[in-house]
Amino acid sequence: MMNFSVLMSVYTKENPEYVDRAFRSICDEQSIKPQQIVLVEDGRLNEGLYSVIQKWKSILGDTLKSVPLAENMGLGTALKIGLENCDYEIVARMDTDDIASPDRFEKQLYFLEENPHISVVGSFITEFEGDEQNIYAKRVLPQEPERLSAFAKRRNPLNHMTVMFVKNDVLSVGNYIPFLGFEDYYLWIRMLKAGKQIANLPMFLVNARAGAAMLGRRGGLGYAITEYKLQREFLRIGFIGILDFMFNVFVRFSTRITPHTVRTIFYKKLLRKS
Repeated sequence: MMNFSVLMSVYTKENPEYVDRAFRSICDEQSIKPQQIVLVEDGRLNEGLYSVIQKWKSILGDTLKSVPLAENMGLGTALKIGLENCDYEIVARMDTDDIASPDRFEKQLYFLEENPHISVVGSFITEFEGDEQNIYAKRVLPQEPERLSAFAKRRNPLNHMTVMFVKNDVLSVGNYIPFLGFEDYYLWIRMLKAGKQIANLPMFLVNARAGAAMLGRRGGLGYAITEYKLQREFLRIGFIGILDFMFNVFVRFSTRITPHTVRTIFYKKLLRKS
C-alpha cells in the first residue's frame, strides 16, 4: 500500500494521558503503520506533554517529526505548517485526544487506491465522554460524493479527525487557512468548489473524545459571529445562494446563542444518533 504521513497538532492545554492514548492507537494498534507522523507543537507546551512526546520519539525515532512553533498560532496555521512538513502525498489527520480503530489506515488507504478520483475520504465517528467505552453518540454522514456536495451546503460533510487526503489536492486550493473553529469546513468547501471529490466510508473508524467541554466551545456570541462570517464567505465564493445563506445563518445563530443545556439537547438528539 501507499506510504503516508499522519498530521497532528498539540497545544499546552491538552491532557498528556489523552495524547499518549492517541499515539498508541495510531502506532501500536494499527494494522498498517504510518511512515511518518508530523506533530506540530503549537506554542510552549506543559511538561507532561513534553514527556509524552519524548517517550514516543524514543520509540519511533525519525518516524516522528516534531515541528515546534514559538507561540500558539491556532489550529489553522498549525495544520498549514504541519502539512508543508509532511513528506508523503497521502496524509491522514488525527486529533491528539481521539482513538483510531485498529484498521482505520488500512481501510482508507485501500479506498484511495481503488478510487483515485477521490481527494478526501472520511468516516463515521463514535463519541465518548470519560472512559472510551462510554459511547453516547454517533455521527453518521452521507457517503457518496454527489450527496456530500449537497449536504455541505448545510453542514460540515466530513468528520475532520477521520480524514485521509491527497496532499497536493489540498495545497492546490491554498492549504489550511485560519478560520477559528471552522478550518476544516472552509477547506472542504474550497475543494468542492474547485471540483475535487470527497467521500465517507460507512464505518466507525475513530472514537472521538467529546462531552460538555466540547459542546461549550461550540456556543456563545463569538462562535456565532465567526460562523456567520463563514457562511458569508461561502456566499461570496458562490458555493451557496442567498436563500441557503439566510437559512443557515438563522438556524446556526439561533443554536449558538441558546443556553448551554438547550444546545446540548439539540446537539445530542437532533445532530447525532444514539
